[in-house]
Amino acid sequence: MTTTTTTTTTVPTTNHAAAAVLEVAERLHSIKPEWLVFFREVLGVDGIVRRTFSTPDALVRFECTPHYARIREMLDDLRDQERERPAERDALRVITVRVPSSLHETLKAEADSMSVSINSLCVSKLMKLIDRESRLGLIGGGIASVTVAPR
Repeated sequence: MTTTTTTTTTVPTTNHAAAAVLEVAERLHSIKPEWLVFFREVLGVDGIVRRTFSTPDALVRFECTPHYARIREMLDDLRDQERERPAERDALRVITVRVPSSLHETLKAEADSMSVSINSLCVSKLMKLIDRESRLGLIGGGIASVTVAPR
């Protein structure tokens, strides 16, 4: 007697999975995050939609549901609210710093190991230096010159 075993991949029931994804999206929407956070967590590459509907066919089917349409409405709502909101944060400014490629690679490796962007790492390092200088005192209304030895 031979036994045949078949394996099947469990594909979430479209309606149940769609309802679950919508529920997560509604909970996130209720706390009014920035639209980009909502997009990343719900519709982004690693968001709940792509994790739940992992095959191209399943994703296309989900995108044809009223659940998906409601998620898009929530995203549009958050984008509209952000446009109407007065700037609560400081405006961002851009600075460009040219560094040797060896320093860039070192910063990149450090940022990767900390799971942060190079920009975040550099700003953090700048703030530490400024904090250190302010603790050493101000000279004549200007910042004291401090030489920081490499670690």
